[in-house]
Amino acid sequence: MKNTFKAIAAILAITPLLVHAGGDPEHVKFPEDYAKAFTQYATINRANQTQVAKLYANETAISNYKQGKPGGSGAVVIMEIYKPKTDAAGKPIPGSDGIFEIDSLAAIGVMENKDDWDAAFPKENRSGNWGFALYNPDGSAKSNDLTCAQCHNPLQSQDFLFTYQKLVDFVKK
Repeated sequence: MKNTFKAIAAILAITPLLVHAGGDPEHVKFPEDYAKAFTQYATINRANQTQVAKLYANETAISNYKQGKPGGSGAVVIMEIYKPKTDAAGKPIPGSDGIFEIDSLAAIGVMENKDDWDAAFPKENRSGNWGFALYNPDGSAKSNDLTCAQCHNPLQSQDFLFTYQKLVDFVKK
């Protein structure tokens, strides 16, 4: 009986990690070797001013944006999220270009666009045809209480991307 309670307690302890994984990693998979296969289009301080992001897009996204189209089915955008180096007061240290100096990779966000998502992938977890997932640096699903679609849904005119203009400007060069 004592072991049964321990087993139940263990299951309940890890359930929030499974339920609150960032986005939907069961549908939006981690693209192996994306750093080699995708194009890096920007490095920015994130809007929360406590992180640095390196942004990548696959060839489908690059090609569609070059033609003035939305990302479209098959487009994938990656955001590597870094912790910045901090000073003695705990404030991020900016480099000469204003981008914070990078300390370590904290997470990898994946946005994937598909016309034919599995019916098991709830529409309320997507922004248009964009699905989301958050991963640890090793490619395992990362726990996160945020619902990605809630923040991306208001950006319909920007193809649901916070960095839409950065990507459009990049492909125009």
